[in-house]
Amino acid sequence: DEPSEWEKTELDQAQVEQRIKEYNSQINSNLFMSLNKDGSYAGFIKVQLKLVRPVAVPATNRVPSLQAGRPHPQGVKRRTSFYLPKGTVKHLHILSHTRASEVIDALLRKFTVIDNPRKFALFERSEKDEQVYLRKLGDDEQPLRLRLLAGPSEKVLSFILKENETGEVNWDAFTLPELHNFLLILQREEEEHLRRLRHRYACCRQKMQEAL
Repeated sequence: DEPSEWEKTELDQAQVEQRIKEYNSQINSNLFMSLNKDGSYAGFIKVQLKLVRPVAVPATNRVPSLQAGRPHPQGVKRRTSFYLPKGTVKHLHILSHTRASEVIDALLRKFTVIDNPRKFALFERSEKDEQVYLRKLGDDEQPLRLRLLAGPSEKVLSFILKENETGEVNWDAFTLPELHNFLLILQREEEEHLRRLRHRYACCRQKMQEAL
């Protein structure tokens, strides 16, 4: 949970300018960082979305190619729940003082997700000595600053949006229609699991009968 030593590094203006030059010389795309006149800097971060549970969007929004749930019943603000496709990645153009909580808000707006932002957390992922490490960023941490300190390598540092797990799931944080959708999804998963089990045992039974 503790930031690495290099993440605690403080840079003066000259060091920031030098780091930006080094960063831009190492990337193979046009996602450069730029220094602003006020001393801040701007650039891109890439965030991979690894969400296990479905997210909610306004029911008027169309979500083609996504697995949609049932809209809310009449009399309730209409929402639709769906799963974001695995491997969804989004590039965001942010400033050096943009906070992790603001990055989460921006991602949710990009996908028109209306869930409470507190349900989500931004994580940093790093690889070291063939081990993978995940650390949840604090709300006030600055992802672009971390990107500059780490350089462009995705192995050294990458960002992931996940559910904000704090132990047990707080089901009280979900609305009744959301809970209903979860139950439907679990029911479908259970039925599919049972179908596969029945098929597996039916194949075994058939082979035994053929052997007899």
